[in-house]
Amino acid sequence: MMKQVNFRIPLRVLTLLMGLMISISAFAQITVNGNVKDATGEPVIGASVRVVGTTIGTTTDFDGNFTLSNVKQGAKLQVSYVGSQTQEVAAAPNVQVVLQDNSQVLNEVVVIGYGVAKKKDLTGSVAALKPDTKNKGVVVSAQDMLAGKIAGVAVTSEGGTPGGSATIRIRGGSSLNASNDPLIVVDGVPLDHNGIKGFPNGLGMINPQDIESFNVLKDASACAIYGSRGSNGVIIITTKKGKRGQKPSISYNGSVTMSAKKKTIDVMTGDEYRDYIKKAFAGNEREADALAALGNANTDWQDEIYRTAWSQDHNVQLSGSVGKILPYRVSLGYTDNQGILKTSDFKRYTVGVNLNPSLFDDHLVINLNANWMWGRNHYADGAAINNAVRFDPTQPVMAEGFENFGGYFEWLSSNSDMKDANWPTITNTNAPRNPVAILMLKNDRARSHNFTGSADFDYKVHGFEDLRLHLTIGGDFGGGKQNTDVDNGSPLSSYWGSFGWADGCKENRTLSMYAQYYKDFTDKHHFDIMAGYEWQHFWRKENSEYRNYYPVNSALAEIKYFDQDGRPIVDKNGNPIMESWAGKEHLLTLQNDGKGFRTENYLVSFFGRMNYIYDNKYYLTFTMRADGSSRFNWLPGAKNQQWGYFPSAVAAWNLKGEDFLKDNTTVSEMKLRLGWGQTGQQEGVADYGYFANYSMSNGVNGSFYDTAKDGYLARPNAYNPALKWETTTTTNVGIDYGFLNSRVTGSLDVYYKKTTDLINYAAVAAMSNFRNQVNQNIGSMKNVGFEFAINAKAIQTKDLQLTLGYNLTYNKNEITDLIDDDPNYYVATGGISGGTGVNCQAHAVGHPMSSFYVYQQIYDEAGKPIQGAYVDRNGDGTISEKDKYFYKSPNAPWTMGFNARLDYKNWDFGFNLRANLGNYVFNDRMSDYYNVGTSSLFESVSGNYFNNRPKYSVEYGWNAYDTSSFLSDRWVQNASFLKLDNITVGYSFQNLFKCGSYDGIAGRLYATVNNVFTITKYKGIDPEVFGGIDNSVYPRPFSMVLGLSLSF
Repeated sequence: MMKQVNFRIPLRVLTLLMGLMISISAFAQITVNGNVKDATGEPVIGASVRVVGTTIGTTTDFDGNFTLSNVKQGAKLQVSYVGSQTQEVAAAPNVQVVLQDNSQVLNEVVVIGYGVAKKKDLTGSVAALKPDTKNKGVVVSAQDMLAGKIAGVAVTSEGGTPGGSATIRIRGGSSLNASNDPLIVVDGVPLDHNGIKGFPNGLGMINPQDIESFNVLKDASACAIYGSRGSNGVIIITTKKGKRGQKPSISYNGSVTMSAKKKTIDVMTGDEYRDYIKKAFAGNEREADALAALGNANTDWQDEIYRTAWSQDHNVQLSGSVGKILPYRVSLGYTDNQGILKTSDFKRYTVGVNLNPSLFDDHLVINLNANWMWGRNHYADGAAINNAVRFDPTQPVMAEGFENFGGYFEWLSSNSDMKDANWPTITNTNAPRNPVAILMLKNDRARSHNFTGSADFDYKVHGFEDLRLHLTIGGDFGGGKQNTDVDNGSPLSSYWGSFGWADGCKENRTLSMYAQYYKDFTDKHHFDIMAGYEWQHFWRKENSEYRNYYPVNSALAEIKYFDQDGRPIVDKNGNPIMESWAGKEHLLTLQNDGKGFRTENYLVSFFGRMNYIYDNKYYLTFTMRADGSSRFNWLPGAKNQQWGYFPSAVAAWNLKGEDFLKDNTTVSEMKLRLGWGQTGQQEGVADYGYFANYSMSNGVNGSFYDTAKDGYLARPNAYNPALKWETTTTTNVGIDYGFLNSRVTGSLDVYYKKTTDLINYAAVAAMSNFRNQVNQNIGSMKNVGFEFAINAKAIQTKDLQLTLGYNLTYNKNEITDLIDDDPNYYVATGGISGGTGVNCQAHAVGHPMSSFYVYQQIYDEAGKPIQGAYVDRNGDGTISEKDKYFYKSPNAPWTMGFNARLDYKNWDFGFNLRANLGNYVFNDRMSDYYNVGTSSLFESVSGNYFNNRPKYSVEYGWNAYDTSSFLSDRWVQNASFLKLDNITVGYSFQNLFKCGSYDGIAGRLYATVNNVFTITKYKGIDPEVFGGIDNSVYPRPFSMVLGLSLSF
């Protein structure tokens, strides 16, 4: 038997041991530094992080970073964010959290147009883009965020114009003359396609820092719910909002940008030009005149008009939540974008407010959005760009004897007709103009304002929660005024100075309401039915007033006073009393006699959608929209073209839900889609083009046809009562895929899109209308192509993450029918600078829209083009219009984009590449400046003057003008390109100025280089030219950006 031993611990010892254990526990408390990202690798801003069982907590900053002090080692941290699955992790000095999408929550936040849908239940071709906050390059307007990022979406900016617009095409163009622009919807408010003075593009009015996401609807099964406005795709923009339960936070984003010209046209220098002229005119009868006209300067006119530009962008936002009921967000933005072309500048001020309370236990969700914008634009006249290439490099910028012209050298001609002793000469309007004077002696500026707002009410019916009632009231209101002053001495005015203005405003209102019913019958049957109504009203007005005036130093005068017999009244010296004309108004031009122009149109719609899902594997979706537009005929006695009907149907199969893939760990998503639908087109059509209407006008001495005997002319306008909708029918087959737990995701779509009843401004039979051309439905067009997109989280570790994205698009456009049965029928388009009324493009059956229509050049054995030698394609022995042929297209059949971002600890590195393959551009500068003959270099129209020429023109030595030479196919050049849009390097930090319980400031410092390089065979300045004709494009600058983001 074992002996029992009793151990007795004195109370003092026990107390000591317990104190030691408590002390050890206290020493185990740590500071947790962590980072939270979403499934795509983007930082999660405003995620809630708290220590379970305590009141300790915080939220993540704009880089997803957080810090918690005095946390017990190993304690549970709960990380939550709206739209993501809540996660718990153990506390450690360094914590990395990746939040996965919560499909149950995402049911309520995916935007598809007039309703919501589960992300996994989407059946149409829909691309979602959340702007990359780190790898973004120079972003001035919202469209800058889309370039190269989404398959099937092509964005071409308006060169480097400050605040300039961009052209967006989704799956190619669908119309010849109506609009090809996609519908833009901002927070539920559809925008119109009309800008305002200072902002030709509605996207330029939105602060890019306020944008949360883009959703792009590409095929008809997704777009048909927008009916007559969905033919060209739909871009849904959702702005940022506050988060429920979020603590108040303030953040700042700012940057400074330096921009400079990247490339100019290589022209002869002053010394080279003098040598060339001396050789060219040696022994010529005009040699003495030519040599006498040469100057002694060496002026690089392209250097003179460009500058190093400095721009800045600053944004401050406050976001948070009043309790758990009222999330809010307020933002202030300021952009100052200085252009590289002197005098060009763009300023924008923005205010954004969002309130999104949830009431009655989340049964009523309200979303209030308000966005204000004020803009100021100063325009540089683009004529300076062309004249900088042409102007004589031997002349100085300024010279003596040109005081009437601001001191700027100009080629002059006689002003004898005016008999103004102080102005014996004026600018020769046939000669090249001083490009610096063009910029400096014209003051062209605009002020703009815009408000876009909406109020959304989404009510989940009490006691019948499967039914939601939704109401959206919104509007887009804007206006602007452009003032233009041209000095008398400006090369743009030629004696008569001018000042005036043009203004415009718009008021667009929308009201939409719908009911949406969700119902699950057992676990396998899900129904989602929606029906609604929408009313839209678009109104705008324009007006203008311009005045010409005599020079302020004019010597002209007129007799001011006459007696009753008509004799001049004289002064004490016997001279008639004269009134000077100096500065006096000469001519007043009013738009519509000062009444301006007003127009409006209405769109009334009924729409519905039905979704059926069986066993989460098989999907069916049907939509129907009926649009009634005031732009089409509804008058008694005519066929009613006012209503259009646009259906769609789509089926999808979730292969991942089948037994053969359900347990496959490699495949995480696999869905097949088949869709068909119809959309309409009514943008770009006159509001009242279906009935007889008149323009009222009067002349200085009255109308020639004074029918009402009041000095006004009622002039009938062309109209077409039979005009009807364009209709686009699209068939789409697609697959969405994901592999390796969605580390690799993407989609592949193949589509066939055909537009019928094309609207085009085309000729009509003589005496059949009030014009020789009128809008009419003349044919059909098709676009066939495919899109491929892939995104990969190539590396995903605690300290190192690498994400890659690539998209590829192929689109073939072809006109399949025109109204005329003649196989040689075409519609000319694409005017060029050379000649008079010369077009280099045409629409014709069997060819892409706007194909180049030119002469086929003949070359010698050395490959040098022979002037005036072209292929006699019809073999009739003469070169005529019948020998022109269709050669290449301005539309790139292949486009692609590639982006990468590498994050290593606090460092990040990213870049964006973009490519167009197979597109061609007509080099209008080369076409217009090919002639280097003596009569072209030294002209004598209203006086002698010189023309400079690019060196490539000198190389070939063509020396005569003829229309066929302007249209040689040698000017149609391969404009395929590969561009590195931007490279960005950034460093993130946190806990700056940390003090006590204050976690300090978190932030990121970054540097970006924009428009880094372009690889191309194109011989012009930039191969990226929308429409395919390169003339006076404002060059895109090379830019360097230094930016700072802070979270307080």
